[in-house]
Amino acid sequence: MKKTKINMTITKEETGYSAYTFVQNISINTEADTFDELKANIMEAVNLAFEDKGFVYSVDEINYTFDMESFFEFYKIINAKALSKRIGMNQSLLAQYIKGHKKPSSSQTHRILKGVQQVGRELAEIRFLL
Repeated sequence: MKKTKINMTITKEETGYSAYTFVQNISINTEADTFDELKANIMEAVNLAFEDKGFVYSVDEINYTFDMESFFEFYKIINAKALSKRIGMNQSLLAQYIKGHKKPSSSQTHRILKGVQQVGRELAEIRFLL
């Protein structure tokens, strides 16, 4: 059996966060009060699920899919005010999406994601003088 990449879905819940996936006919689920706890629980759950197959997963072998609230909690370094200005979206509206008070349409979600990905590409290309 080939070791596959894990695609974990993370969502904000009333009392914390949950993560789940289904891979190679194995359901992997975990939850935690904080993101730091959740990351540790994900690693433990994934490695426990594949222990009998002799697979050991690292953080780099797990992809995450977030709901918007969880994403901005996970990546606190992203400034929502600056992002809203960059993508031409009302700051208050973006804040409501982030807090889960409103659900963005598919096109709004794509617009936000495109802005975040553009920032990521720009950051990946940064070089410092040595």
